[in-house]
Amino acid sequence: MTPDELKALIRTVPDFPRPGIQFRDITSLIAHAEGLHSAIEMLALRAREVNVDAIAGMEARGFIFGAAVAARLGVGFLPVRKRGKLPVPTIGIDYALEYGTDRLEIDPSLVQPGANILLLDDLLATGGTALAAARLLRQAGARVDYALFVIDLPDLGGAAKLGAESIAVDTLVQFEGD
Repeated sequence: MTPDELKALIRTVPDFPRPGIQFRDITSLIAHAEGLHSAIEMLALRAREVNVDAIAGMEARGFIFGAAVAARLGVGFLPVRKRGKLPVPTIGIDYALEYGTDRLEIDPSLVQPGANILLLDDLLATGGTALAAARLLRQAGARVDYALFVIDLPDLGGAAKLGAESIAVDTLVQFEGD
């Protein structure tokens, strides 16, 4: 499949979670066998080019793509979880949401010092979650120089935020104007 064919599989839900938002629903892509397979293969091809030691995926849809790409590359997967989800001692970081704050946590014992970690998630919008995950992984001793997403909403500026912290961004598809 081509990136345009993948894009056609991503459903747009108007006015979710509130009026005026065009929600890009990745579940229609992951339910499509050929689309899911193609997306994972495209992501793995791009990830292979940067020679990573592990993939970190943000909860929840980053787990779907991140774990699959990690398995495809033969590297480990590091889950970046929401507050209180890990049963071991964690380190965490609070970050701003559109209306409030949230917290991401990791098990720092899973991060090898100096490891080259690739961030992988389904969607890049404002970049807040990805930037928080990168900072958290760097705090644990990893190098985070590259982030990969299925979808980018470039008008929301996430790639620029990540770029300002020396994180290169790559995406499979873009939806302008969102």
